[in-house]
Amino acid sequence: MFAIPLGTGDGERAELRPLEPWQAEEFFAHMERGREFIGRHIGLPDVNRTVEEARAYLTAYAEKQAADSGRIFGIWADGTLVGGVLFRLFDAAQGTCEVGCWLERDAIGRGLVTRAAGVIIDWAVEERGIQRVEWVAGARNEPSIRTAQRLGMRRDGVLRQANLYRGERHDLEVWSILAPEWRELRAASS
Repeated sequence: MFAIPLGTGDGERAELRPLEPWQAEEFFAHMERGREFIGRHIGLPDVNRTVEEARAYLTAYAEKQAADSGRIFGIWADGTLVGGVLFRLFDAAQGTCEVGCWLERDAIGRGLVTRAAGVIIDWAVEERGIQRVEWVAGARNEPSIRTAQRLGMRRDGVLRQANLYRGERHDLEVWSILAPEWRELRAASS
């Protein structure tokens, strides 16, 4: 298995690794720790209420990876799974993908998601030829929107009341970055 360092500069050991079905117990324990915080904006904890559900969720992503239609990665800080990033949708033929993320409360403010998302976006653009990377966030999910901004994305628009979450309708913001914009941003930061 590979691990990509997500150095924070403060001595913390952080890395990005594939998240696979055999890690269901660790993933479930992570969901238990972060259930309330993570669930404020996304339904990930709602579909991972047991180890069996966690295994099924990770298996579904393993199948997506096998079909080249999605992937999931965990973020480990000092050896503990604290969050992750994923390609919720991945369509190499169309040259588009959607990136998503989640993080436990204790891991916020360190830039872990921004760096991890940057790694997978760079791979999608440079290795797979993706031309458009999307980021969809609830309009009230300010941390996710700030991450999209830090990644150099532009707000494409708002899908009004597009998401029914826990019995309430929510607006979704769609952000994106195109391959030439991503390359330009990377060149300017090196």
